[in-house]
Amino acid sequence: MTDSTTEIRNKVRKRYADAALSVDSSCCETDCCGPETSDAFVTTDSGEFGTWLYEADQLSAIPDGAALASLGCGNPTAVAELHEGETVLDLGSGAGIDVLLSARRVGPSGFAYGIDMTDEMLALARKHQQEAGAANVEFRRGVIEDIPLDDAAVDVIISNCVINLSADKPAVFAEMHRVLRPGGRIGVADVVADDLLSEGDRLERGSWVGCVAGALSFAEYRNGLAAAGFTDISIESTHGVTDGMHSAIVRATKA
Repeated sequence: MTDSTTEIRNKVRKRYADAALSVDSSCCETDCCGPETSDAFVTTDSGEFGTWLYEADQLSAIPDGAALASLGCGNPTAVAELHEGETVLDLGSGAGIDVLLSARRVGPSGFAYGIDMTDEMLALARKHQQEAGAANVEFRRGVIEDIPLDDAAVDVIISNCVINLSADKPAVFAEMHRVLRPGGRIGVADVVADDLLSEGDRLERGSWVGCVAGALSFAEYRNGLAAAGFTDISIESTHGVTDGMHSAIVRATKA
């Protein structure tokens, strides 16, 4: 990794470690993605990030802590079209909300993996797994640029406002393609920029750890997935995050 890549990863890890500790100690909702304040985190469900993106019946089916620690910009489980018996991978699984929801959807014959690089988040997720009694779940430590799973190991990949945090998105897309089975698919929520916004424009609108500066444009996202071998690519904006920046649902297929 380059020095800049290492620096970005360390900043992201630090911010999410602090978020996990904050949630675990105070049981308040933290908003990792979004504007930075003088405090490390803000307790808000602002309309751009947070639990409002989930249905009430989904939130009632999982431990309170997993819901309160939701830091994403979307609800990938709502669009992934999960089926009984499928194997699902959540990139940047955080406190486990999307893994636990996915595990319920795929049932006892299916399985859900969560990958996260932050020990504090993994500890929180495993605590929530135990509280939920989810036997068809495993949380693994790793980075999304080097996924700790075998080739062709999963049917579906989901992620919630995490890919934008990577400093090496081509590696992420290549790894996603590698671990998917032929015919497998992705359904991720992420922050995406208007094509007219330069990298400098994105930096003016927010920090990298705030899920803004590192976001790809619509065209960059589409081209990156295509270069990795994905087909049937679609990117649909769901709501605005800040000027020229969108929360979007990204879908694609491995032929």
